[in-house]
Amino acid sequence: MEWTLFGLFLLSALLLVFSIVKTYRDSKVEKKQIDLVHVSMMKEINSIHDSIRDIELDIEVVIKEAGIQLSADEKLFMREVIDLYRRNYSIESIAAKKEVPETEIEQLLTPFLKIKDEGGLVANAN
Repeated sequence: MEWTLFGLFLLSALLLVFSIVKTYRDSKVEKKQIDLVHVSMMKEINSIHDSIRDIELDIEVVIKEAGIQLSADEKLFMREVIDLYRRNYSIESIAAKKEVPETEIEQLLTPFLKIKDEGGLVANAN
C-alpha cells in the first residue's frame, strides 16, 4: 500500500514537471510567433510611412510646378473643406461651419465637385 502511494506520488510529480516543461516550451514558441508578427507589422508601418512621405513630396512638386503658393493655414482650410465635402456635408453647412460665404466654398470645391451621372435615368426607364 505504501509503495503504491509512493508510486502515485512520484508519477504525479513527474507529470507536473513534464507539464511545466511543456508549458515553458509552448510559451517560447508563442513568444517567437508574436515577435515575428511584431516585426512584420513594424516593416509594414515603415513601408506605409515611406509611401506617405513620397506622396507628400510628389504633392509638393506638383504644387510648385503649378505655381500655387498656399500658406499652412490655407492648406489646412482647404483640407478641412474638402474633407467635409467628401463626407457629404452640403456647401451651405460647410460655409456655416467655417464662417465663410458659400460662394468662396463653391470656388474652392469647383475642381472637386461630383458630376451627376444622368445616364441612369434612361436605363431605369424600362
